[in-house]
Amino acid sequence: MSLSAIKVGEQRYRASYGRYLEDFVVGDIYEHRPGRTITDADNIQFSLMTMNAHPMHCDAQYAAKSEFGRLLVNSGLTLAIVLGMTVNDVSGKSPANLGWTEIKLTHPVFGGDTLTAETEVLEIRDSKSRPTQGIVTTRTRAFNQDAKQIMEFTRNSLVYKRGESPDDK
Repeated sequence: MSLSAIKVGEQRYRASYGRYLEDFVVGDIYEHRPGRTITDADNIQFSLMTMNAHPMHCDAQYAAKSEFGRLLVNSGLTLAIVLGMTVNDVSGKSPANLGWTEIKLTHPVFGGDTLTAETEVLEIRDSKSRPTQGIVTTRTRAFNQDAKQIMEFTRNSLVYKRGESPDDK
């Protein structure tokens, strides 16, 4: 489990968030829960906050005339939410994300959709320049409430080895 407790005293435990490098196993798949329902308000607020005022995200009358017939959720918001869902399992003990590749938007997302995600561990290796850390490569897939895949991406995360994270000190 990604959220665990470390015994710090007699009948005293401290929550530990995330996995150490040694906890990852190639081929393991983490199902990220709970899901997250995206609202139209989430979409409009994110779109305007990030200066993406595309009418497909912010103008219901415009979007109604499109092939989708309604507002589309901003893909930046979808990516941010799905990425956030993975943190407790993948990068809770990570000092840095090293990058995302192969980001694919495979199905439209609408207000009211509830997303879940899963992440598969693809590769694990020691860092060549940071002996207290390693690099974990994962592939995340996200789905809507109808089990349709809406997104996938590959991610490289720098991850602390056991005993080396700031909360271990």
